[in-house]
Amino acid sequence: MSEADWKSGPWEDSFTQREPYEGKAPRQKTTFKILYDDNFIYVGIKAFDSAPDSIVRRMSRRDNLDGDYVGISFDSYHDRRTAFNFIVTASGVKDDATMTNDGDNEDDTWDPIWYVKTSLTSWGWSAEMKIPFTQLRFNKNSSSVWGLEVVRYIYRYAETDFWQPIARSAPGFVHLYGELGGLGNIKPKKQLDLTPYMVAGVESYQKEEGNPFSTGHKNRFKAGLDGKIGVTNNLTLDFTINPDFGQVEADPSEVNLTAFETFFREKRPFFIEGKNITSFSLGFGDGDLSQENLFYSRRIGRRPQYEPDLRDNEYIDSPKNTSIIGAAKLTGKTESGWSVGVIESVAAEEKAKIAYEGEQHSQAVEPLTNYFVSRVQKDLNKGNTLIGGMVTNTSRQLDDVLKNYLHRSATTGGFDFTQYFDNKNYIFTLNAAFSKVDGTKEALLETQTSSRHYFQRPDATHIRLDSTRTSLSGFGGNMQFGKTGGNLKFLLATMAKSPGLELNDVGYLRSTDQIFQVFWMGYRFNEPKGIMRKANLNLNQWNVWDFSGQYLNSGGNVNGYIEFKNYWSFHGGVNFDSDEVDNYILRGGPGMIVPGGMNIWYGIETDERKKLKLSYFGNNRWNKFNSRTSSSYSPEIEYRPNNTLNFSFEPSLYKQERELQYVDEYSFNGHNRYLMAHLDQKVLSFSMRVNINLTPDLTIQYWGQPFFASGKYNDFKTITDPKADQFSDRYSAFKPDQLTYNSSDEMYYIDENQDGTTDYSFEQPNFNFNEFLSNLVVRWEYTPGSTVYLVWSQSRDYSDSLGDFSLNQGFDDLFNGDQPYNVFLIKFSYRIGLH
Repeated sequence: MSEADWKSGPWEDSFTQREPYEGKAPRQKTTFKILYDDNFIYVGIKAFDSAPDSIVRRMSRRDNLDGDYVGISFDSYHDRRTAFNFIVTASGVKDDATMTNDGDNEDDTWDPIWYVKTSLTSWGWSAEMKIPFTQLRFNKNSSSVWGLEVVRYIYRYAETDFWQPIARSAPGFVHLYGELGGLGNIKPKKQLDLTPYMVAGVESYQKEEGNPFSTGHKNRFKAGLDGKIGVTNNLTLDFTINPDFGQVEADPSEVNLTAFETFFREKRPFFIEGKNITSFSLGFGDGDLSQENLFYSRRIGRRPQYEPDLRDNEYIDSPKNTSIIGAAKLTGKTESGWSVGVIESVAAEEKAKIAYEGEQHSQAVEPLTNYFVSRVQKDLNKGNTLIGGMVTNTSRQLDDVLKNYLHRSATTGGFDFTQYFDNKNYIFTLNAAFSKVDGTKEALLETQTSSRHYFQRPDATHIRLDSTRTSLSGFGGNMQFGKTGGNLKFLLATMAKSPGLELNDVGYLRSTDQIFQVFWMGYRFNEPKGIMRKANLNLNQWNVWDFSGQYLNSGGNVNGYIEFKNYWSFHGGVNFDSDEVDNYILRGGPGMIVPGGMNIWYGIETDERKKLKLSYFGNNRWNKFNSRTSSSYSPEIEYRPNNTLNFSFEPSLYKQERELQYVDEYSFNGHNRYLMAHLDQKVLSFSMRVNINLTPDLTIQYWGQPFFASGKYNDFKTITDPKADQFSDRYSAFKPDQLTYNSSDEMYYIDENQDGTTDYSFEQPNFNFNEFLSNLVVRWEYTPGSTVYLVWSQSRDYSDSLGDFSLNQGFDDLFNGDQPYNVFLIKFSYRIGLH
């Protein structure tokens, strides 16, 4: 700040508190100035502080704000909807993000190349930013005026100050920015960055005698190229050739006893950057419904979908994931106001090696696949009207085996419309989507009978299983009207998913054949009062039907959040569910009435600004007739002994007893038998994290999770009348002389008619599953955009069929058994910036 350029001219200093006391003067003074030349925009911010020794300068990893910070946000398109944020903490850690949809969506995975230095002074601290115009997107015909916001956060007060006041009750965000003028002489710059990389590594694991693929050792080497090209001044092409994501943290362990696929968060940098642009959600809110989308990037590079059946003494070496040959992503906004997001990716054919009695052959387990995703949206009426659309296509080259399991092609499309009213205080949205999949009769039969559809349900009058079908079409969408401004907000919404809707080739769809009606209302208490710093209270109500018009379920909840003036917080809620007609519980069988119930959730957190932070989260559920009870308990300890070290430990215990847990389906005398059992399930995990942040560009991160799960099945029964009025009349438990267990082969034998002859049998379903996952990653960004990773990952697992939960035995089985699977690798990338 001592350079001559910063000393000439005035500094802007008109800041206002946003939190905790909206509209009041800040406790500390802040000033800023903006300069530019042909290639860069420079931002100087002075954060004055009457107690400089109280400035919190914690070190953290990029995009994880901790401590005092300042930042600037540019609406460089000046479309009043899109903004680019550049934030820096007092310790020099960067946080950058893009904001879309008037600030409703924020994407902190955007990591532009920019430069910043911070300094601690006798009067406070300062930040000087140098931002290349290549990293900002703007139209050459509208560069004279940008939207602008500047922010400061004072950690010890939990105070946020804005240069341009924006009320916390305001609808939206970006459209309320101030303006930055005087930029008429700048010219947009096209970006061209090439980043080649190399990965070398070694894997070690337990050698298996007789298995030619399990030698105990593997070497790994890979090279590829990432790039970023400015196609125009505001459209950027990102591409990757032969990418490697070995530095990405593993997914947490889980035991999924439902019929539905688990949703996993995307962690790969290429796919998470700009993910908001290519999103087309069928649902709303922040629960399971919000995950259903026309694009789910985890489909690209997925685990191979085909698993060959093996004979005794036959061995297989199957890839864990599908290799991505290359991917390209075009994103940006045209001068005419079209937001564009296009992804093209090709995944390689993967083959498994199979060995039997000294001979080997291969079998394709995932075909060569092309994925195409395109999303556009147009701003009209100064951003108050939005229209958009999306199209995706998945195309596969299938051999004679895979063609019976996978779709040859899959296409989805959608249209969306948004209209704001009354200065954006009210909103109306409408979206609609369709899908069409094609393939062989065998592949379409697999689709129709999958857990997303269950067309074979015998009591369904509006759908039927067609074994000759070679294509399937469906539709879905939602309509919403709500109030987004003010302290009192509400949303009235409806959502539908037809029985034939199919998105899972490149999207995510949990279930179909549902029509939802939802109402939500919430009130925000933004001003501190009494012991309260801020709070909110919410009410929810919903009804669900299927496409035959059958009523399925209704429910509602009350929940709230309060932050106290000592910065502790509490949240909680209570949820009520009516009896539900569950069309999925018998997994292709008839719908069944499941007793309703209630659950209570709650959590408390201490002051997160302190070195030691404690929190506790709990959830308890009770269903009528003791048909299901469950509880979960999750305490957490987070400790920061100094500005560079952060440690957290989070144990989690989940317990469930369910009277009707699905086991299997059998046929007896021409009738289907749906076997259920009482389940006693326990899951215990310990999640541990250690972050050592030596500098803003050099970090060490460790994550480890021991995981122990057990399930004990007993009191086996069959479903007799799934919709009987009385719960006990819906099933019939096996009598002692109908059920025989053979411990030597762990099989149950059923003599249903008690004639002394086994009618059907099933394998004992008890389980214990223990797993340990860990990742140690050293990351050094030795120059902006160029990085070195050192990675050590380890996994252990153990399973048996006892079903009894024992922590001591679990630890012994897991850590005193076979050699773990270790992966050591080094990844080196170097950014070549060409302008």
